[in-house]
Amino acid sequence: MHGQASGPKRYKALVVMPLLAALLAGCGGSAKNDTFDLSVSGAPVTHGPALRSRQLLIADPTALKALDSENIVVRLSGSEVQYLANSQWSDRLPRMVQSKLVEAFEDTGKLGGVGRPGQGLAIDYQVVTDIRAFEVDTAKNLANIEISVKLLNDKNGTVKAQQVFQSSARVSGSGNANLVKALDSAFAGASRDIVAWTLKSL
Repeated sequence: MHGQASGPKRYKALVVMPLLAALLAGCGGSAKNDTFDLSVSGAPVTHGPALRSRQLLIADPTALKALDSENIVVRLSGSEVQYLANSQWSDRLPRMVQSKLVEAFEDTGKLGGVGRPGQGLAIDYQVVTDIRAFEVDTAKNLANIEISVKLLNDKNGTVKAQQVFQSSARVSGSGNANLVKALDSAFAGASRDIVAWTLKSL
């Protein structure tokens, strides 16, 4: 989703805003995009009982079209967003979030099994997520993430618990890599909280 900038005056106003010198997607020619991945929190959950009898399915996350792609979202104002120029995620963002959550749950060593749809696990609970925000706010110099999570009983379809997780990280320095680093840091915090809350709620 591209912003509505048009005309010389509007372009000039945009490029002098903080962090925007490298953000104007579509203006960078045919240079190959830098590709970025997300990392899993380096602080796995160690407290709480083991749940070896429980098997967990991480459902395909949902997201609005602006987030459901390889593009990295940058928010310029309350309603104006652009994609980070010459940069992209290594896969569609929802697939990356799903993959990293699976990894984070597996790393705890507390569950009998963790998987994705189609892997044939006898599932006890589903973690159903909706990615509401995954962006850099250039006005505040912050990376912001918001993910809604439902813990769904796979046996009877009831929601056992639900929570909205928000996480932010300050952008340090300029350039695309530093913006993505802040997003990665914010996601690490969110994923750590999601895993801890889920294990506590089971």
